[in-house]
Amino acid sequence: MGKQKCPECEECLPAWLAAFGDLMSLLLCFFVLLLSMSSMDAKKVSEAIGSLSGAMSVLEGGTKTEISKQRIQESTPIESQDETSEAVNRIQQAAADANEMMEKSQGPEVTVDEAESGFVIKLPAALLFKPGSATIENQDALLFLKRVALIVGELPNDMQVSVQGHTDDRGPGPSSPFKDNWELSAARAISVLHELILDGVQPNRMSAAGFAQYQPIATNATPTGREKNRRVELHFFGKKSEENNKETSSVLDKVNK
Repeated sequence: MGKQKCPECEECLPAWLAAFGDLMSLLLCFFVLLLSMSSMDAKKVSEAIGSLSGAMSVLEGGTKTEISKQRIQESTPIESQDETSEAVNRIQQAAADANEMMEKSQGPEVTVDEAESGFVIKLPAALLFKPGSATIENQDALLFLKRVALIVGELPNDMQVSVQGHTDDRGPGPSSPFKDNWELSAARAISVLHELILDGVQPNRMSAAGFAQYQPIATNATPTGREKNRRVELHFFGKKSEENNKETSSVLDKVNK
C-alpha cells in the first residue's frame, strides 16, 4: 500500500498576534485603573496613591493613604491665585475702557502692572485732580474707581489695598492749600481711598501713604517725565506682605517727624 498524503493543515495565527493581544489586555486594565482613579470618591483616590507610593517609593507621604489637612491647606492658595489673575484681567479691561473714554490724551494713561506680591494700578494725577488740588473731579475717573471697587469686593478677604500718592519735584504752587509735596501726595492718596470706601471697599482692607517726589518713575528734567511722576498708585497685596508695608510706614513716620 502506498503512503497516504497528509491533508494540508490550516495555517496557525501569526506569533505577533499573541503579543498584540496581551498588549491590548494590559492597555484595557490600565484604562480601567485610570477610570477608577478618576472617581470623586476620596477614599479610592487616597488608597490608589498609597499603593503607588508603597510600590514605587516615588511619592511623598510613604505608605500613608490619608489625605492630610496640611495638604488641603497647601492647595488652597491656587484658587486665590486664579481669582487674582482673573481680577487683574478685568481691571486691565477696565483701564483700557477708561483710557478710551478719556479719549487717550497725550498724557500718561491708566496702567496695570504685575508686582512681586500682587499687582499695581497707576492713575495719572492729571486724570484725577487739577494742579495743586486733591479733589477728584473727573467723572470718568470716578466711574473707573467704582469698577475697581466692585472687582476688589470679589477678591479674597486677605487681599489688601495700599493707596500711594506721588508728585514731581516741584511744589504744589502758591494757590494750593497744601504747603509742600508731602501734604499734597498724602491728601491725594486719602482722597482716592475715601472714594473707594464710598464705593463699597471695606476700610479694614485699605491704607494710604504719601511719598512726595522721592519715588519717581521718570526724570523730573522734562515736562513729560514730571507728568508721569505725578500719580496715585493702588497696590494690591496679600496679608503676607503686610509686615513689609508696616515697616515702610514706620520709616515714613520717622521722616515726617
